[in-house]
Amino acid sequence: MSGSPLMLGVSGCRGVVGESLTPDVAARYAAAFGDSLRERAGARPRVVLGRDGRAGGHVVQLAALAGLCGSGCEVIDLGVEMTPTVGVMVDELEADGGVVLTASHNPQPWNGLKCLVRDRGARGPDACAPDAAGAEAIIARYHAGPAAWQPWDRVGRLTAQRDASSVHVGRVAERFGEDVLHALAAMKPKVVLDSVNGAGVQAGRRLLERLGCRVVHLGNQDSGVFQHTPEPLRENLTELAEAVRAHGAIAGFAQDPDGDRLAIVDERGEYIGEEYTLALAARQVLEMGIAGRERRSRATAVNLSTSRMIDDVAAELGAEVVRTRVGEANVVEAMKRGDMVIGGEGNGGVIWSSVTYVRDSLSAMALVLALIVRTNRQLSELVGMVPRYAIEKRKVDLPDRAAADPAVAKLAAWAASQPAARADRQDGVRIDWADCPHAGGGAAWVHVRASNTEPIMRLIAEARTREGASALLDETTRVVGG
Repeated sequence: MSGSPLMLGVSGCRGVVGESLTPDVAARYAAAFGDSLRERAGARPRVVLGRDGRAGGHVVQLAALAGLCGSGCEVIDLGVEMTPTVGVMVDELEADGGVVLTASHNPQPWNGLKCLVRDRGARGPDACAPDAAGAEAIIARYHAGPAAWQPWDRVGRLTAQRDASSVHVGRVAERFGEDVLHALAAMKPKVVLDSVNGAGVQAGRRLLERLGCRVVHLGNQDSGVFQHTPEPLRENLTELAEAVRAHGAIAGFAQDPDGDRLAIVDERGEYIGEEYTLALAARQVLEMGIAGRERRSRATAVNLSTSRMIDDVAAELGAEVVRTRVGEANVVEAMKRGDMVIGGEGNGGVIWSSVTYVRDSLSAMALVLALIVRTNRQLSELVGMVPRYAIEKRKVDLPDRAAADPAVAKLAAWAASQPAARADRQDGVRIDWADCPHAGGGAAWVHVRASNTEPIMRLIAEARTREGASALLDETTRVVGG
């Protein structure tokens, strides 16, 4: 048995290919999902399958196909497509569910299976990740052992459909008014796109060109071999920043391998980070509502680890912010319950429910470009309109998720002893201060929780300054170790 971890949780199944993630594991997990769909949707559920294009992913694809068809599912194979594109096609084809073979931002050796479900009879976008109870049910089926395959005359059929990205791109473009599209076409802005040789290569370029942009494209090969560390963080995007400056672009966009996250570089070549992606996209959507479009709830849902920048933007525009547990499914559940147009996570994951209930880099790029055109401001100016905070993050290796519980309990008890602190125990513990003495004053928060996707405990702090956030993490570490 390999020492590399197999992560099972609300984000699906992830592991190292050939070690913790083997063909047997992939087939069993896919079959467990297929069985859950047969119970939910009937004898012949329809499933849309896509993969993020990383090298070696075809092995996981073939194993997942066997598990899905063997459990009686009718499978529509899209080939290499982004995670949100699979979500769009689940809705478009009125399928019962979807499976994306991806490990998102995890390093090259990793892969996994992410599941999507859809309510039959739903009108408009509905496909999303299973909620916590649904995810636990799939995991329980997986642990129960290999599923019994259907007899030869009941196994599912396999069909292929290609070029799904054109449907996704069309759906994003159609959600804008003609005025925005005409303004972009007239402006012909130059942008730099880094698709990290992942699933967003075709869809990302196609969308930007559809919006009238001139595109300088990095990481534009279909090799599936990432040209740099794939997580879209500052230290991994130096080439993108240099290209923005060299080409005089108005923005640089960085997708992760499966295209559900987006980080941004401004027109000066300055990395503005993933946290600003949601804040800027939310401003555009909420102000569109003011202008008469998207007349739905004035609220937005984000997880507990998302920057308070979204709170400032929402307060300025008279909107409410609803906080949820970390995990896309938890945010989507709140969005559906509150009929919200926009939501997401501070890792660059924007959910524009008019397009799909899946985090979507295409929606994020389009909304940020529309904001630039509509306000006639440079990206750096728009960033300057949002109160600035600093986020510091640390990781602690764990043998399993339960190992984080003692640290969380200590922090919760510590927070209860401080009259000025407010603790939220939805997911680990998040502690907020209006004026934090451990961060040099001013609003600040710290969130400590076990990761859903890696065998680590995450510690995240935000304060007015980087020094303040770091000091808050130091204090948090002291309390946990004390």
